[in-house]
Amino acid sequence: MTVTDVKALADGIRTDVAKAIIGQDEAVELMLTALFSSGHILLEGPPGTAKTLLAQCFARVLGLDFGRIQFTPDLMPGDILGSNLFNFQTSQFTLTRGPIFCELLLSDEINRTPPKTQAALLEAMQERSVTIDGETHKLPDRFMVIATQNPIEQQGVYPLPEAQLDRFLFKHLMGYPSLEEEKKIVAAHGARFGAPSPQEWGIEPRVGAAQLAEAIATVEAIPMVGDVVDYVVALVRATRQAADLEGGASPRAAAMLAGAARARAALDGRDYVIPDDVKALAPAVLRHRVILSAAAEIEGRPVEDVIARLIGETEAPR
Repeated sequence: MTVTDVKALADGIRTDVAKAIIGQDEAVELMLTALFSSGHILLEGPPGTAKTLLAQCFARVLGLDFGRIQFTPDLMPGDILGSNLFNFQTSQFTLTRGPIFCELLLSDEINRTPPKTQAALLEAMQERSVTIDGETHKLPDRFMVIATQNPIEQQGVYPLPEAQLDRFLFKHLMGYPSLEEEKKIVAAHGARFGAPSPQEWGIEPRVGAAQLAEAIATVEAIPMVGDVVDYVVALVRATRQAADLEGGASPRAAAMLAGAARARAALDGRDYVIPDDVKALAPAVLRHRVILSAAAEIEGRPVEDVIARLIGETEAPR
């Protein structure tokens, strides 16, 4: 498969998702980038901005084994991973697998459950495996988490720990649609009560497992010249030296940003990475990995502005 084939595949996915989702083009682009770079994505936005429907449509068009967990305050780790239950007929313990055993997992409203339960995803997101009663069970190689969460200002939410946030390739902030987009949403969805399924919008699986594996392999093979590698590292290291930041991004962030830049190049039909790929993706990669200093918080400086300034100050290769 060539990068042209990857671009054509992505174009088809965009077209199908657009049957049900109006607007949110940036969210779709980041989800495609995460998919082709084997990453996970966190979607944050107020209720009613189509976060869940977008994830469902995305899973449907990919034809992946889909799992969904509705995170609630009383959810336990075993409800996610599963557990070994004693079978009285066989006098043996039998593994009852939880919903995490799938290819694409929708973690809906992930910040409505305490950190102890959120931590059940750590191993799965990093190593694509889970450990139950000391035994490790592998997850599919294509395992991907699409998580949604409400803004921290909403009531009844628990901020995600730094270790959990660092597992996500992207954090995307989903806002309200434009005036024209909202009119189209009301016209298209206003005649129905509740959210229709992706199938009702004519969204059918179009990507096979082998096709997806080939696309990911093509993205991984895209070269990155030394100047662009240096730029990625310089940008991430700048977050550790900024006076407005108490904590910066990790080396994992640099590696993930490089992989995502390769995917963005392929989505654009290129077999090479340019600095603009890194610039475009840096805010979504970094915004959840840095911690504002106390002085910046008191002065009301948004983390978005700090990251934008760092991008502007870090010299990009020509």
